Amino acid sequence: MKNLPRISGYGNCSEGDYDTNTLKIEFDTLTLWYSYDTIVAFKHNENFCIRKNDWCTTTGKHLNWINADKNIRINGMEFENNLQLILKEYGLSN
Repeated sequence: MKNLPRISGYGNCSEGDYDTNTLKIEFDTLTLWYSYDTIVAFKHNENFCIRKNDWCTTTGKHLNWINADKNIRINGMEFENNLQLILKEYGLSN
């Protein structure tokens, strides 16, 4: 059996159950950051990938909590392609 992931919230949430919209799931060498039910960033080994904000200001706030450097963010199609390769390696799908 594979090791179970660690699940936590991220960011500076002040509302009661708001953390459920900002989940971070950590496997052994893969971390996924969610904004609501969408993966918006991941780290595989030492490679970090974060998507540009194609949504609302709330998701923009989530992205800033993950990493505020907007210069490293990539477009949606490139992010999705990178994510699919990593998830396939882990036997997961998006």
